[in-house]
Amino acid sequence: MTTPPPDWVPTDRCSPLDDKLGIQIIDFDPDRLVATMPVKGNEQPFGLLHGGATCSLVETIGSWAATLGAGPDRKPVGIELNATYVRAATSGVVTAVCTPVRRGRTLATFLIEVTDEAGSTTASARLTCMLVPA
Repeated sequence: MTTPPPDWVPTDRCSPLDDKLGIQIIDFDPDRLVATMPVKGNEQPFGLLHGGATCSLVETIGSWAATLGAGPDRKPVGIELNATYVRAATSGVVTAVCTPVRRGRTLATFLIEVTDEAGSTTASARLTCMLVPA
C-alpha cells in the first residue's frame, strides 16, 4: 500500500459483498484511489467478468474516495452510476483507479477506469455520491 488510510477510517471493515468479490483497496491516495478484484469467481455464464461485479468494484472504490474526501462527520450514499464496458476481461485481476471530478460539501463525483493485467481498459465509469451526516 502506497498511501495508508487516515486513522479515522476503519480499514478492517470490508463489506460482505467486497469480501465475496475479492475487492481490495491497495492505495488510499484521495486523488488516485486504487483497488483490485480477481476475475475468477466473478464471471458471467460465458466466462467474462460480470458487469455487476465491475459495478460493485466501481461503487466500492468511489464510495471510499468519497468517504476520504467527506471526512469522519459525513458518509457517502451513491446516487448515480454510469458504466461503459469497453473490453472483456476473462482472467487475472482487474484494477480500478478512481480520480475525483468534483468534491463538494453535499455531492462528490468520481471517474473510475478499470483495466486488465495488460493495462487495457475494460470499463470506465462515473459515480456521484451524496454526502450525508454520519
